[in-house]
Amino acid sequence: MFNNKKVIVVLPAYNAAKTLEITYNEIPFDIVDEVVLVDDASKDETVAKAKELGIKHIISHQKNKGYGGNQKSCYNKALELGGDIVVMLHPDYQYTPMLLPAMISIIGNDVYPVVFGSRILGNGALKGGMPMYKYIANRFLTLVQNILLGQKLSEYHTGYRAFSKEVLQSIKYEECNDDFVFDNEMAAQIFYKGYQIGEVTCPTKYFEEASSINFSRSMKYGLGCLKTSLVYRLCKWGLMKSKLY
Repeated sequence: MFNNKKVIVVLPAYNAAKTLEITYNEIPFDIVDEVVLVDDASKDETVAKAKELGIKHIISHQKNKGYGGNQKSCYNKALELGGDIVVMLHPDYQYTPMLLPAMISIIGNDVYPVVFGSRILGNGALKGGMPMYKYIANRFLTLVQNILLGQKLSEYHTGYRAFSKEVLQSIKYEECNDDFVFDNEMAAQIFYKGYQIGEVTCPTKYFEEASSINFSRSMKYGLGCLKTSLVYRLCKWGLMKSKLY
């Protein structure tokens, strides 16, 4: 508990058997109440490793539902368990669990209802091994998105995110895409509802076991992000309607 608020960490997993243990062992269980792991039809021993570690709440998708589809299961379960603060932590150890206390305290102390761990603040992205083309694309997309959404985030593309229960219950994340653009659609929904997003500096690590999408999927993702931001702006202007809002 943090300030009498139940804290749940959700782990959207896919082939994370090699990195799950080191990620799980760094979770601060003095303030984290529950851990939920959703396995998206992994081809390795992710579920077996989760059971070995004693993770109580494990959901196994029989068919791969995609990154967004995985998160939907994560948040649905977290809300079912009564989570007041829900943090998505990738079990591939690309993002450090050491930042959980900071992100949880920001929401728990009612500073911001949503917190992103930004790899761009503090120049941590390139130092952590982010490919140059991804860094450039990240900066370009973030600039365009900030203009269209009227915001000033340093990064929209991080996978390290914490939410208050109020936010998760008020947005339509079930209507978001099941692929990687889910994150951007969810962020757009949050801003559309009038919530603000806080950021903390987050170092990142690129290594063989860390998840990453290839160039072609990155292109598809980038176009999806631009479409999401454009639809947001047109909806704000009253020129179109979208199921997202």
